[in-house]
Amino acid sequence: MNYQLDAHGEMLLAEFRERLPQFQRLEQLAVEQVTQALQQQGIYVTAIEHRIKTEESLSGKLELKGSKYHKLDDITDVFGIRIITFYTDDVDKVAAIVKRLFTVDWKESVDKRKLHHLNSFGYNSLHYICSLPKTLIDDPEEPALNTTRFEVQMRTALQHVWSTIEHDTGYKSDVQILPEYRRQFSRLAGMLELIDDEFSRLRNSLTDYRRRMQTLVTTGKLDEVHLSINNFRTFLRTNPFDRLNERIASVNQAEIFPALLMPFLPVLQSLGLQTLGDVQQFIKENSDDAYQLAVSGLALTDIDIISKSIGLQNLCFVYVLKHGGGRDEIKRIYDTLNGVEDSHLMLADTVIEQAASLPFMQDRAQNA
Repeated sequence: MNYQLDAHGEMLLAEFRERLPQFQRLEQLAVEQVTQALQQQGIYVTAIEHRIKTEESLSGKLELKGSKYHKLDDITDVFGIRIITFYTDDVDKVAAIVKRLFTVDWKESVDKRKLHHLNSFGYNSLHYICSLPKTLIDDPEEPALNTTRFEVQMRTALQHVWSTIEHDTGYKSDVQILPEYRRQFSRLAGMLELIDDEFSRLRNSLTDYRRRMQTLVTTGKLDEVHLSINNFRTFLRTNPFDRLNERIASVNQAEIFPALLMPFLPVLQSLGLQTLGDVQQFIKENSDDAYQLAVSGLALTDIDIISKSIGLQNLCFVYVLKHGGGRDEIKRIYDTLNGVEDSHLMLADTVIEQAASLPFMQDRAQNA
């Protein structure tokens, strides 16, 4: 497209061509700083977009508004960064980082979230006009790196999607939109804004819930804690099976080798355990028998390395056998932990054989 630029517009465009390498260096520095800072703070964003205006885009802007700009530096979005977050409250966290990294021109910056314009959901971004401070870069050969301003937009993923949809449908174009379509856009925008807020509220509620569960675990109030992935992981940090493992290891003075215990969660759930209190009771009621079962398998061997999972595994075997289970149920435990294998039937038979002479199995036989 050929743009009709006056002499002033052509002068600004020529300056842009001349300063393009400087804008490219500015882009590299600013994006690197933002990316590193977000990673260091552990803030996960869906995207960091950045661009330098093309000649065509800048020409279009100068054709429409060229007289507004006395010099190229008056155009604050020649280079821009857009940071897209998942949650609304993360926008403020990102903004705090941007304020710390860059010098912000507060007179030119705008928080469009506070404007509350009808149909403005997709444009509710936080816009900062920034420049690089000398603490970040101080190059005597390129002083313009500290004076050239650029734009940082911060918005949520839903706001970004909505903005894209508005642009794609031509809603923000000069074409007159019928009132019924404007109403549809308004309703949808309101729904998305509500969803955006609710996602943040839900995340905060889940975070509070996890903290409460962690507190209950660390204080030993386990009956109130549901047996879930996060709660079981927190429970494992208290090393609840170490005492049993150490008893078993003492049989052969064996070394305990690290092992993952999270795969046992579906096994425990299949046994009907619903809370961490149930797991604690499960350990208390079956530890002695689990120890005897492990000893039955280790006593006649010279094994000097055992897995950290040995205690929990034998607890599961004992629980199954005490509750009337047999080879199929024990095989199912092996299958859950290691994948389905026919050879697990032989392992199950070995477990039953080792358990046959133990007191808890004798009691089971007498009560049958």
